[in-house]
Amino acid sequence: MIRFRIPALMLGLAFVASCAPTPQPVSVEAPPVDFLLVDKSDRTLALYRDGAEVRRYTGLQFGDAPLGHKRFEGDERTPEGRYTIDTRNPNSAYYLSLRVSYPNAQDRAYAEGQGRDPGGDIFLHGQPNWLPAGRMPGDWTDGCIAFTNAEMDELWRLVRDGTPIEIRP
Repeated sequence: MIRFRIPALMLGLAFVASCAPTPQPVSVEAPPVDFLLVDKSDRTLALYRDGAEVRRYTGLQFGDAPLGHKRFEGDERTPEGRYTIDTRNPNSAYYLSLRVSYPNAQDRAYAEGQGRDPGGDIFLHGQPNWLPAGRMPGDWTDGCIAFTNAEMDELWRLVRDGTPIEIRP
């Protein structure tokens, strides 16, 4: 008699488990994402695949002047707008890096109209290579978006060159 109860109990538990929403870890073999959304005010990055959010990172770190759109070289702001991830650098001074296509034509035109350089080299990257472990405190980049090294490992696997990224205020 016990023999029949155990399979029925296991079947019941499997059904309940399949109905419960559980967060899905990102698999090493997960397909790439097709859109990134950064919300500077919430300090989050959401990764999307086929219109569905598949992963969210919190506690992002930005440039020393995190409010407002990047306008000029050295203003320490993180850009806002629509860009793409246009290249990757495994040998960065920071743990892995994915370059954002800033400046776009509008950014260049604005800066040129002010007689200034718009700057560039904006990346999603990990912590400085000299930091043995952990995370730098506060906002510390020159306009980039910083993650933990473990988060960068995931991003490196999930984000391909050409992936659109939107950075909202």
